[in-house]
Amino acid sequence: MAEKTAEVRLEDALKRLAEIVKTLEQGDGALEDSLKLFEEGVALTRACHSKLSDAEKRIEILSRVTPQGVETKPLNQP
Repeated sequence: MAEKTAEVRLEDALKRLAEIVKTLEQGDGALEDSLKLFEEGVALTRACHSKLSDAEKRIEILSRVTPQGVETKPLNQP
């Protein structure tokens, strides 16, 4: 499952997470099936967190416009 969740797009992972939550909330599945879904959900959540963290690191903010062009800096710098 780790390889599959690392390759999944964020949007697809979020959609699958919503499906898992809906299924688990219905509560009519077997315990073993529910545990497998829960494990899949945890793996997808971790993959989403990783993707969002990576995206945040890549985001830059506009700090000022100079005659030489736009100056940017990483999002987390003051």
